[in-house]
Amino acid sequence: MNTKLIEALRRCLADVFNEYTHAHGFHWNVVGKDFPQLHEFFQEIYEDVYSSIDPIAEILRKLDAPAPFRLSEFVSLRGTTEKNPSDALGMVRALYELNHGVILNLMQAFKEGNAVNQQGACNFIAERIDMHQKWAWQLKSTLV
Repeated sequence: MNTKLIEALRRCLADVFNEYTHAHGFHWNVVGKDFPQLHEFFQEIYEDVYSSIDPIAEILRKLDAPAPFRLSEFVSLRGTTEKNPSDALGMVRALYELNHGVILNLMQAFKEGNAVNQQGACNFIAERIDMHQKWAWQLKSTLV
């Protein structure tokens, strides 16, 4: 069993789920002069991040490992913390920080997958790293 890869993927799944719930919640709750742009931007992020949840879980199943699904499991596995900003820029900053944590976890999962020649998993993870780097660039540019 690829224990290090499985643990890295479980952390990724928890942190991706955490980022998804924040982006969706921020989409619902953002207010201010930039509301239309941020409301749409947060939706783009949460839809993209959500689309990666099932594939991560399926990679775990292909590795014969159970995929966590309970909120308590996600809370205990995640490396990123909950954020509760009330202002629009605080939401952008919080998503930037959460996204950064996801990138770090994806890079660790890529390293572990590469070490055990799990190229299918590595291909998916590499694509996710690229997408999260795009979100990082766009979130950071919004904060300037």
